[in-house]
Amino acid sequence: MNWDRIEGDWKQFVGKVKEKWAKLTDDDLAAIAGKRDQLEGKIQERYGHAKDVVKKDVDDWHASLK
Repeated sequence: MNWDRIEGDWKQFVGKVKEKWAKLTDDDLAAIAGKRDQLEGKIQERYGHAKDVVKKDVDDWHASLK
């Protein structure tokens, strides 16, 4: 599944994002609107992880959706 599909169907993926990253608020998720770079930035902000760690986490989560 490509990221364009996630962005286009963001509302359907919000629940799965919340399961994985529970510290993200509804406002965060609305602001992210499916944009990968914004998702990674909010995860970094909320969890305090390094950028490369967050990128790998998002890659792993994305791969699990297939």
